[in-house]
Amino acid sequence: MQINQKVDEFKTQAYYQGKITDIKLSDYQGKWIVMFFYPADFTFVCPTELEQMALLYEDFKKMKAEVFSVSTDTVFVHKAWHDKSPSINKITFPMLADPSGKISKLFGVYIEDEGLALRGSFIIDPDGILKAYEIHDLDIGRSAEELLRKLQAAQFVREHGGEVCPANWKPGMKTLRPGLDLVGEI
Repeated sequence: MQINQKVDEFKTQAYYQGKITDIKLSDYQGKWIVMFFYPADFTFVCPTELEQMALLYEDFKKMKAEVFSVSTDTVFVHKAWHDKSPSINKITFPMLADPSGKISKLFGVYIEDEGLALRGSFIIDPDGILKAYEIHDLDIGRSAEELLRKLQAAQFVREHGGEVCPANWKPGMKTLRPGLDLVGEI
């Protein structure tokens, strides 16, 4: 999968709002999607990342985005983890199950020998086009705040054609207009 490529349809089960439900990507057309892959439930780094995403979930929703966490665990394992862990119990976004690894393979994060997903973060626009991604090794946790900032930048660029966001841009900061603004020194 590459930037500015349409993301292929997928369907899976999710643990969401206290129950097991079916999720299809196409059901969310017209919304921004943040896909958040992680290796496995009941691990060490994963709950720190998922808790941070849970704490910022309302901020993502205010930006008309849905968050999907995804691991190769089943929905039953997601439910058990949600019921057992105080950190994971804070999650109110869909926890997608990918026990076959099909979705993880689609996004290029599947570790064949282990049956796990790398830590991958993907931002998909309302038209189903991939706009940003970042993939980490299993031992390196991510920042939900940085993922939110990337979503804000992607939305700004979409809404303000011709403007781009420089490094560390945040809403309210100056943007650039290619061909009109000079950056750096000569």
